[in-house]
Amino acid sequence: MRLALYIFVTFALMAVIAAFTYTVNPDHYAIELMGINFSFPVAVWIILPMAILFIFTLIHMFVYGLKNYFILKKWHKDANTLEDALYWSLINEPKEQKYGIEVLRSSASLLGKASLNLSDTIEGLTPRLTRVINIIQKIKNGDYIDLKEEKMTKVFKANNPILTQNNLNRLQSDDKFIEEVLKSASEYSEVVQAEALDTFARKENFEKARKYVKVFDIKSFFTMLERVTEENMLELTPEILTDFVDALDIGCQDFMKIASVTKKYFNPEENLTLFRGYQLDNPKAQNAYLYLLFEYELLDQVAIYLNEQEEHEFMKFRALWELKQEHTKYKLEDIIDIQTVCNETRLY
Repeated sequence: MRLALYIFVTFALMAVIAAFTYTVNPDHYAIELMGINFSFPVAVWIILPMAILFIFTLIHMFVYGLKNYFILKKWHKDANTLEDALYWSLINEPKEQKYGIEVLRSSASLLGKASLNLSDTIEGLTPRLTRVINIIQKIKNGDYIDLKEEKMTKVFKANNPILTQNNLNRLQSDDKFIEEVLKSASEYSEVVQAEALDTFARKENFEKARKYVKVFDIKSFFTMLERVTEENMLELTPEILTDFVDALDIGCQDFMKIASVTKKYFNPEENLTLFRGYQLDNPKAQNAYLYLLFEYELLDQVAIYLNEQEEHEFMKFRALWELKQEHTKYKLEDIIDIQTVCNETRLY
């Protein structure tokens, strides 16, 4: 019953009872209390208990109404907190939340440590949750979402899987973004960096790649190197090659792979000059230098070089040199497997 109706009915009932009592007995009745005389019509004394009960009823209703009001406010506050917790869990950035109601706190606090992954669409959610779910679904479907327009640029950490997938989606559709990642690699996850670098290595030339030599890795370098052909050198020059060799941790077998490519496209003089310098700075390039000396049939220089090394080193190259002194028909491939020669001569 509504409070106003309750008050009206109560007053109406008391008025009816008072009027009826007054018609039956219009006399006054007096009572002394603490030396004070109270004299009222009998009708007033009849409805007085009802009035007192009415007042206490109102007080009771007010107290419990106020109590329920504060409980309801807690529920509303916790409902908003729960929505916030669900939001952060959906975007894989769970955050600890404070709940005022124990029964909710005992279970909802789990969201502070959990990430949610939806398997199907859900209806009836709040506009905020519906919006973020739609964004996540689009990203998972391969679409790029401009998070700046969605005002979500600051909600994701660098390694967040949703942000990572969104950046990967952008790499597929925005060539300019590839170089943006390479320029500011530290701002992106390792997965995005690797994908950007791999995509760049499959599309661009060495002159353009020279700017990003510090973020290149061995895999991407060889991805580019394997694209070099006689018709398209990808603007590879000895100077640019040296920049990459200086920046990367090149191993013995890597130098062999480089030499097998450069022998096809660099002239012998500049190629030998390159690798002569490499092997002076890095012993891991010695096998590659010997390999080129044999490829160019510079056996006198092979002999000089081998004499400068320890007798137990480069045994297969020594065997090949000795065979060539007697049988010039032997080729390097007959004795030496360039894919495994580094393991056979030295451990790098």
